[in-house]
Amino acid sequence: PIPDRDATPRAATTATSPMSENPEHDQPMPLVSHLTELRTRLLRCVAAIFLIFAGLFSFAQQIYTLVSAPLREHLPANATMIATDVASPFLTPFKLTMIVSLFLAIPFILQQIWGFIAPGLYRHEKRIAIPLLVSSILLFYAGMAFAYFLVFPLMFSFFAKATPEGVAMMTDIAAYLDFVMTLFFAFGVAFEIPVAVVLLVWIGVVDVKYLKKIRPYVIIGCFVVGMVLTPPDIFSQTLLAVPMWLLFEVGVLCGSMIRKRSAHDETADDHNDQPPATQP
Repeated sequence: PIPDRDATPRAATTATSPMSENPEHDQPMPLVSHLTELRTRLLRCVAAIFLIFAGLFSFAQQIYTLVSAPLREHLPANATMIATDVASPFLTPFKLTMIVSLFLAIPFILQQIWGFIAPGLYRHEKRIAIPLLVSSILLFYAGMAFAYFLVFPLMFSFFAKATPEGVAMMTDIAAYLDFVMTLFFAFGVAFEIPVAVVLLVWIGVVDVKYLKKIRPYVIIGCFVVGMVLTPPDIFSQTLLAVPMWLLFEVGVLCGSMIRKRSAHDETADDHNDQPPATQP
């Protein structure tokens, strides 16, 4: 049987017997109970996405207008975006609204994930996990904002000026959506680098000295990732690679401030997580 997520050690227990401090006497939680809770939380996540979508659906056209603004501002005079498929004028804003609903539901989804795994964590693990969870949400949104407000205007301005003479710049709305969603996701994930670095340092997988030693390889890796995740132009690749490198440096700086807890400290915290034994 799977150990009780509310059992000790690894989580709090409701047992009152002195024998509860011994994991051999913990009551196992049935697999069905774990699966039921997981199903409930997944259903909540799906319900949250559809509730947000229901509220935004009537504004689908306005949402697409907002997302396409960086490109439309740099289109030549009298040029417009086009729809090459019959159903694109409806399906493309519909698809965008669903994606936006998913992005907006991310905090709730992560809260449900946290609610599922938190009972199995020690107190000192929760102290580092909660800031990392909040930071990951904020950094993901910051990456998307960076792409929309800084990268897109520069990129589309460059594309408009680089258009050959005699070629009309008229972008298909479905192709544009696929393009910007790829960049939104790429920049959102790229901005998670400080969280990943801090987590690796905290759990002891790497240390700060090693990260500083491999800095040249990390810089090369950032440009490789930028080449894979962005369109095949050096402009957008650089706009992704350089922030990734700077965020890596931020992660190294934050990781250097973390003093890895000694085994004695962790043992003391784990002992404090145990419920006090009652007198028989």
